[in-house]
Amino acid sequence: MLLSYIIFGVIVIFIVFRFLPTKGVKNITISQLKHELEDHQNKQFIDVRTPGEFKGYHIPGFKNIPLQQLSQKAQILSKEKDVVVICQSGMRSQQASKMLKKLGFKHIANVKGGVSSWR
Repeated sequence: MLLSYIIFGVIVIFIVFRFLPTKGVKNITISQLKHELEDHQNKQFIDVRTPGEFKGYHIPGFKNIPLQQLSQKAQILSKEKDVVVICQSGMRSQQASKMLKKLGFKHIANVKGGVSSWR
C-alpha cells in the first residue's frame, strides 16, 4: 500500500513539473505577439509544428523548425537574439522553449495558445 502512494506521488510530481513554465522563459499572449512581430531585426520567430501543419497555415515571419529537429538545427539560430516559439496550441512550443533553454539560449518567449489563438 505504501509503495502505491509513493508511485502515485512520483507520477503527480512528474506531471506538475512537466506543465510548469520553465524558469527564464517568458509566456506571451497573441496580442503581445503582434507587437513582437514588429521587431524582426532583434528576434527570431520559430514555429515548431510539422511541415504539413506549417504548410497548411502559418503566421508570416515565422520559420518552420519542427520540434523533432530543433536540437539538431538550433545552431542556425543566434543565441544573441530573442527567440519567439509557437506551435498549434502551446504545448510543443513549451517543450521547445525548455530545450532551447538547456541549449544556452537566454531570451525565449513561448506563445500561449499557439496558432489556434491567432486565427
